[in-house]
Amino acid sequence: MATLKQLMLSPSFSSFSSAFVLCRCLSLSHTRVRAHMCMHLCIHASIYYEETNAEFFGHRIGCVVLYTAQERFHKSTTETLEYVVNQADTTVDKLRAVSDFIASAKLVGVDEVFLPSNVQTDIDQIGTRINSSASVLADKTVDNSEDIKDLLDSVRVALITTAAIMLLLTFLGFLFSIFGMQFLVYILVIVGWILVAGTFILCGTFLLLHNVAGDTCVAMDHWVHNPTAHTALDDILPCVDQATTQDTLIKSKEITSQLVEVVNQVITNVSNLNFSPNFKPMYINQSGPLVPILCNPFYADLTIRPCSAGEVDLTNATQVWSSYVCQVSPSGICATTGRLTPTFYSQMSAAINVSYGLNNYAPFLIELGDCTFARETFSDIYKDHCPSLRRYSRWIYIGLVMVSTAVMLSLIFWVIYGRERRHRVYSKQLVSESAQGSEREKSS
Repeated sequence: MATLKQLMLSPSFSSFSSAFVLCRCLSLSHTRVRAHMCMHLCIHASIYYEETNAEFFGHRIGCVVLYTAQERFHKSTTETLEYVVNQADTTVDKLRAVSDFIASAKLVGVDEVFLPSNVQTDIDQIGTRINSSASVLADKTVDNSEDIKDLLDSVRVALITTAAIMLLLTFLGFLFSIFGMQFLVYILVIVGWILVAGTFILCGTFLLLHNVAGDTCVAMDHWVHNPTAHTALDDILPCVDQATTQDTLIKSKEITSQLVEVVNQVITNVSNLNFSPNFKPMYINQSGPLVPILCNPFYADLTIRPCSAGEVDLTNATQVWSSYVCQVSPSGICATTGRLTPTFYSQMSAAINVSYGLNNYAPFLIELGDCTFARETFSDIYKDHCPSLRRYSRWIYIGLVMVSTAVMLSLIFWVIYGRERRHRVYSKQLVSESAQGSEREKSS
């Protein structure tokens, strides 16, 4: 009988082995009591084997699935957040670049000719609004991303802690049941049922999270095709105030047009006229071919204007004008053929750079006004990030179900194992009493 017990407690013992034990035990049994005990031993062996499988196979697989899923889910959500923050940062940088270009227009002047005072006042106002919009976008995006990161970190800790506690609970229950510590086993059973209930609740929470992630992705795709103002998606990536972007676009066109007029005014009234040496403020010893004027990209109503013949475009004006620059004497007058002094040329180049920059950012301001940058961001998230988010969130609640089910089965097997252990003790007592009775009968 001791040999049979050692066989049953060996790691290689299986349900097939229990059948062999039953047959062997019954063949060696000479009384009904011994046969009854053998039956209980085999039942105990089968239960022990099934318990071992439930604990160490199901639970380990569940923990592996859960850990892998939370790791990939955390990585996927982090990459998505980084992408959103990067898009917001890019938009903020462009907004501030526009603000810098507009602010620098106040300082641009050619031959002491500057923008009108009313335009400079408008520049101050629009610059304040642009910086305010950029700050709101940056701050709100950072705050939202930090909140989501904190939530993800908490979820990650909760999942890892849950898996570790469940694994520890299963291991302790296995040890206590093997060594017959029934009181501790019952305590673990009570604690285990509480943890199983909590894990199933956590599983339901992640099922809800999985559905929320899917619904959010669907909402993003729907919003991309049918954009509306002030939706819940503003908490992820808010659009810039449309009135501010529209005013900025209009003001950038006005400034560009005004700067072109300032440059053309100097070219027409100073560089392309031949003044007498007595007219000191305007005389720089101009000579040679006339300097072509700059093409104004806008009409008076700020609609697009094509360049006329003989005008130079903003893209190549500085290169064309470089051939009209003369070398100057110590008094600042041209000593060689040319109509532009290096000072005039540098001032005109500065005006060109500001005008070109503002004109170059016009498409960005148009896209910003209708929230195109947010639509592109949400479209990319829907195509590139949503599939992995939904897949790994589903893996998490599947892993939680596997872990919870494995632990629940382990709890049931611990209780059954304890009962069978008590039956075995009772059977031993019966065998002992039967043996003592047989010896008394023989002695009598």
